[in-house]
Parts: sequence; C-alpha cells; structure tokens
Amino acid sequence: MLAYTYVSEGNFQLVEKPLPKLQGDRDAIVRVTLASICTSDLHIKHGAVPRAVPGITVGHEMVGIVEAVGKAVTGVKPGDRVVVNVETFCGECFFCRHGYVNNCTDEKGGWALGCRIDGGQAEYVRVPYADQGLTVIPETVTFEQALFVGDILATGFWAARISEITGEDTVLILGAGPTGICTLLCTMLKRPRQIIVCEKDGERLAFVRRHYPQVIAVPPEELAQTIAQHCPHGGADVVLEVAGTGDTFRTAWQCARPNAIVTVVALYEENQVLPLPQMYGKNLTFKTGGVDGCDCGELLDLIAQGEIDTTPLITHEYPLEKIAEAYELFENRKDHVIKVAVRCGMYS
Repeated sequence: MLAYTYVSEGNFQLVEKPLPKLQGDRDAIVRVTLASICTSDLHIKHGAVPRAVPGITVGHEMVGIVEAVGKAVTGVKPGDRVVVNVETFCGECFFCRHGYVNNCTDEKGGWALGCRIDGGQAEYVRVPYADQGLTVIPETVTFEQALFVGDILATGFWAARISEITGEDTVLILGAGPTGICTLLCTMLKRPRQIIVCEKDGERLAFVRRHYPQVIAVPPEELAQTIAQHCPHGGADVVLEVAGTGDTFRTAWQCARPNAIVTVVALYEENQVLPLPQMYGKNLTFKTGGVDGCDCGELLDLIAQGEIDTTPLITHEYPLEKIAEAYELFENRKDHVIKVAVRCGMYS
C-alpha cells in the first residue's frame, strides 16, 4: 500500500509498505477513505517532536471503514464507517478512567498514531484499542463532515470545555488557523456574551468574518483597542491561545483580566517563559496540555444535529498519490488554504 512516511528530519516520502495486520485482540484495521494534514505533522517534519520515530507513516486525522477487528473488540465491526481518534488510550488506567486520555500510561498511549506508530496518511491503518480509538459515524453524517472530529475538532471541544466559559464572558481566541476555527465553533456552543478572534493572516481573518459575522475578528494591531472597548474589567474573561508563537503566548496573559482563565491549546516549537514578576497579582489560572479527545461521540451527534459544521474548512482535495503537493500547499499557506482533504481510498 502507499504510505506517506517520515524518513528523516525534513524528509517525508510516499513509499510502498506492507498492509497492516492485527497485532492484538483489541486492534482494528481501518481502510482510510479521507485523511488530512495537521500542523503537528509539520512539527514532526521540522524535527520538533523528539518522540516521532523515523520510518513511521505520518498522519493522525482520518476517517474510514473498518476492515477487520481483533476478537476482543466489541464496539465496532467490519463495514462500520468510523472516526479515528488522535489519541491512543487503554480506557483502564487511572488517567483514562478520569477522562485524561492524553496521559494514558499504557506504552501505546497518548499521541501514537502518526508519531510513534504508523498513522493514517495511507491506504490502511492499524488502530490499537479500537473500542476507545474508533467511533461509528452516524448514517446522516458524511466522511467530509466527520474528518476533523478525532483531532482538531476534539481539541477545540476539549479547550472550550476546560475553559469554564459562561454566558457572561467575553472570550478571546488567539489564532484563526484550522484548530483556532474549531475552537471558535466549540466556544460558540457555550454562548458567551462576546467572542473576539485575533489573527494576523489577512486571508484567515477574512474567512472568520465571512463565515462567522457574529464574532469580532481583528488583526493584532487592533487588539488592544478592541479589548479596551469590549472588556470593562481590564481584559478578556477567558483567553484561548491557539496560535503557538512567542508573541501570542505573551498576548494571552497580557490580554486576560485579573483572575481570568488562560487555556493554552497550541503546540510550540520552542520553550515559552512566564515573566512571573510582571504577572504577580493577576491571579491567572493557566490550563495546558494535549487534547483529551474522548468526546467524539458527542461531537458526531452535534454534527448530525446541525450544531457544528467544519466542512467550510476543507478548501482543497488531493489524491494520496499527490500528497507531497498537498503538504507544499498547506505548509506554505498557498491559494487561500485552510485544510486539505487527502483521498486515500474508495468510500465503499
């Protein structure tokens, strides 16, 4: 089968690999129909993910059809259309039982697919702990509608959930990339008083203004004035940092009011520093960490009910054979790209 592979730092290649096989009773084999490219894949390419294993198939955003299951799998069966969860988790350890599946203590746990074991930018993928890692897609939901459920939409949902957003809050979201927009969609479900989105890229800013006119969308140079106008207590009540730069990390705590919640959603390529003497007295609560992606069933129900629609994010489609072109487009933000759908196989 064809599989896009991490060969070495800066070097991904489309190569032929053997079809994956069941390795345990809790495994499933999924025929990938659609995959996508995530900024985290670019972090691997740039050498910013030390855990990533050279030789692995990359990709952790995917949907497909179950081909085979181990004898202990009860939640899915061959022929089911499924979302693949970005996280691999056993469902049994202390952290899994408490919903912190990103911290699963199993040796296969955490971000494994496309990082430490073969992922889904390929024709087939093996999914460990299939009962936890696969969620059946409702009949009324298409593969395109479900594509982002297992990763960036789950990330946005997790971020909004832990941020304790109320109907009285003004929420500031820093970054309107794909994960930022998914975070915006999930924040909107909380119905806060006001949402401000800050994004420096003009095309992404225009995307937000076009699709979500109820949101205040501003470039960084207008943010201070916007905060002063809409935040009477010295800053936003909740800040979600989804951009992942040193500038946005600083902006996150600077634009938060005293006693606010700052949720760090982004993955950074460099260490960030909190200047605690400057922050003394703001009494901020920081929430950080990898996505606890255990809400896929609820997200699929919300999509089926028309409460969430991520399909506008799919701006380009490529066949697997041309995935290198898709990466070049996505990494360099060409042609108004937001997200790319990679067609890996037939739908039936």
